[in-house]
Amino acid sequence: MRVIIIGRGKMGTLLKDSASAHGHEVIAMADAANQDEVKPLECDAVIDFSHPDNLGWVCDYVQTHGCIYICGTTGLNEEQKQLLRRTARSCPVFYSANFSYGIAMLEKVLEQVTPLLKEDFDMEVVETHHDQKQDAPSGTAVMLVEAMDPDHAFKRVYGREGFVGKRGKEIGIHSIRGGTVAGEHTVLYLGQDESLKITHTASSRMIFVNGAWKALAFMAKRPNGYYTMKDLTGEEQ
Repeated sequence: MRVIIIGRGKMGTLLKDSASAHGHEVIAMADAANQDEVKPLECDAVIDFSHPDNLGWVCDYVQTHGCIYICGTTGLNEEQKQLLRRTARSCPVFYSANFSYGIAMLEKVLEQVTPLLKEDFDMEVVETHHDQKQDAPSGTAVMLVEAMDPDHAFKRVYGREGFVGKRGKEIGIHSIRGGTVAGEHTVLYLGQDESLKITHTASSRMIFVNGAWKALAFMAKRPNGYYTMKDLTGEEQ
């Protein structure tokens, strides 16, 4: 496929360098600065690991050209998430905050384990990323908490400081930034005299790159609509 990559950072560069190995041709790399040069170009797919500020013009582009949109941009607000879903009426859209197969499996595990533990165990999520990551908590952490508590029965508490009082019905979410950590997410279930810790560690951004190419292969045969890792992993089982 002829692909346009949105974002010139490390993920964009890795995608560009690995495209030919997956049978694709990158015809342009784009961001807000050169969007006018890209808009006339025709392509089969857009892969976007950039900044939420790019979402508006990228959605306009993919709707105009009717191409596949693979979006891995995190830090989207609710309005932007709704824009993605509206865009999916006009073209095939695949969105995930994390393109790791392991994270997709972790999400499924949490959906099954949490209902069994939530009444007797306190729950916390800790995410660690490199010092260049701009959003916190990570989109993956938000996704995992949503898997644990889809009905929002527990209050989300983002870090703690000062005299916060006795713990209530809450899920603590904590962000650590430093070094070159590609990504680590730990979910803790803390009970009386016992605890359960589940950790996923990404050793390299290549797991996200390979996941994006796998998502593109999946989307090649899909009609207009909104797709996620659940659709991809469901097909593979």
